[in-house]
Amino acid sequence: MKIYEHRTIQSIPIGLEEAWDFFSSPRNLDQITPDNMGFRILSISGGEKMYEGQIIHYKVAPVARIPIRWTTEITHIKEGKYFVDEQRFGPYAMWHHEHHFEEIEGGIKMIDHVHYAIPLGFIGRIANTLLVKSRLNEIFDYRYKKIEELFGTI
Repeated sequence: MKIYEHRTIQSIPIGLEEAWDFFSSPRNLDQITPDNMGFRILSISGGEKMYEGQIIHYKVAPVARIPIRWTTEITHIKEGKYFVDEQRFGPYAMWHHEHHFEEIEGGIKMIDHVHYAIPLGFIGRIANTLLVKSRLNEIFDYRYKKIEELFGTI
């Protein structure tokens, strides 16, 4: 299985507490996800506050508006520093998404670091080259711009 990587680094002129409150809330994901993804949260286990072991069920339509279900688990949290979500069921053979936050002069530096794998072997590698990689880039580019709109730039 081939594992791919995507990384986005963004500096935001807000405090660490405000950043953590916003980005650690699954309910805010729809604000920074493109409308054409058909993103919808179906359920969040254990309430709104993030905790290790929390399960979140989504419906997304990343390609041709075909809806699919996606389930992630919050597997690691260090309050104010990072959290990790991992796919339990969904379109990927593997999805490991780290969200890191670091105080810098004038705000915070946020790092999204994703490792993912596509199912179906050789066909999956072709799909990544032709579709998945560019779609992920579009999603994270959209998030980058939307976060600038919401919080500004340094």
